[in-house]
Amino acid sequence: MKQTTKTKSALFLLALALFSYNKLNAQKQMETKTFILIHGSWHSAWNWHKVTPLLEKMGHRVFAIDLPGMGRDKTPIETVTLEMSVSKICKLIDSIEGKVILVGHSKNGIIISQAAEYRPDKIEKLIYLAAYLIPNGKTQREYSMQDTHGVLKPYVQRHEATNSTTLEAAIYKEGLYHDCDDSITELAKVLLSHEPIVTGMTPLQLTEQNFGRVPRYYIECTEDKAVTPFIQQKMHTETPCRKVYKMQTSHSPFFSKPVELVNLFLEIAKE
Repeated sequence: MKQTTKTKSALFLLALALFSYNKLNAQKQMETKTFILIHGSWHSAWNWHKVTPLLEKMGHRVFAIDLPGMGRDKTPIETVTLEMSVSKICKLIDSIEGKVILVGHSKNGIIISQAAEYRPDKIEKLIYLAAYLIPNGKTQREYSMQDTHGVLKPYVQRHEATNSTTLEAAIYKEGLYHDCDDSITELAKVLLSHEPIVTGMTPLQLTEQNFGRVPRYYIECTEDKAVTPFIQQKMHTETPCRKVYKMQTSHSPFFSKPVELVNLFLEIAKE
C-alpha cells in the first residue's frame, strides 16, 4: 500500500512538472509577439489602457498609437487623409524588427486592411474588433449607411470648417459603453475628439496578392449598438476570415472585458 501511494505521488509530481514545463514553453513561444492596437472613431490610444499592461505583463510588445489628428497627435484634423493614417502605421511597422499583429477597432478596420496591402510580408495577422472589414473599391461609409439599427448616427455632428465630426456625449453610455463602468463614460467626456470625415469616404485599394494573403480574424461584439451585429456579420461573411470569435459585450470590450479580450488576442496569436 505504501509503495502504491509513493508511486501515485511520484506520477502526480511528474505530471505537474510536465504541465509546468509545457506552460512555460507556451509562454516562451509567445514572448516575441508584437501587437499594434488601433483605436476607432473619435477615440485614441487611451482605448487600450486596460489591455496594454495585460499583454506586456505576459512578455509581449504593444504599441497603442494615436492616429493623425486624434488624441495627442496634433496633425490638423482638416488635413488628415486615409493615406496619411495608413502611412503612420506603415512607418511604425517598418521600425519594428520582425512581424506584427495588427488590431483594428470599429471604423479603423479600414486602416489595418490598407496597411496589409502595403506591408503584407511584415504583418503576421489582422484582428478586426467589431471593425469595418471592407472589400476592394468600397468605403467605410457605404457599409455604415447600411447599418440602420445603430444608435449613434442621430448624435453625430458634422463640422464643415474642419471636414470632421464629433459625437454628442448624450449617447456615449448607451451607444458605446453600456456594459462599462461609469468612469469610462466620464473619461470619454474629456478625451473624445474630432474624427476626420474623408478617411471613411476613401475607397480601399486592396488586392488578393497582398491584402488577401494576410490571415484575417474577426471578433464580433454581439451586444454592439454602434457597429451592430448585423453589419459585422455581413462584413465577415462577404470578406471571410479564418475564424470568427464572439464576445457578449458592447462596442468596447477593451473596457468591459479586457481579460477575456486579451485571451482572444493570444489565442489568435497562437494559431
